[in-house]
Amino acid sequence: MTPHSLSVLYECMHTPAQILAALRLGDTGVPIYVQLRDQFLRAMGAGLMSPGDQMPTMRQVAVEMKVDLNTVRRAYDELERLGAVTLVRGRGSYVAEPPPAMEGHEHETETDRLAHQTLAAAAALGVDPIALSERIAVLAAKEKTK
Repeated sequence: MTPHSLSVLYECMHTPAQILAALRLGDTGVPIYVQLRDQFLRAMGAGLMSPGDQMPTMRQVAVEMKVDLNTVRRAYDELERLGAVTLVRGRGSYVAEPPPAMEGHEHETETDRLAHQTLAAAAALGVDPIALSERIAVLAAKEKTK
């Protein structure tokens, strides 16, 4: 998702239907469930989806994106496993409250895991990891000033 598409997403995101309209699948070799999971995580991280917001139903996502329901279920299961959403059977999926900040060894382990995952994604997309780290530093500094 580009910065422009994030801003467009921010401007129009008020309902699950509008969230659906912003989803895009690419032919990048990245599994579809990973693309969906990552787009939802980016929207949450950017503050476009707030804790307590209802997610589109899995069926809505499957129909809109023309993908198998099990693929969407896998993305939502991953989001639940990560603690990003809460699945309430029969009622829907909701953006979860962010977890408390990690500390110590757990923080270091998770930071390393996320760094390796990000490096792998950058390599798969042909993005220079040094340029990526510099951009992350700039964006993190902007977040701190908000």
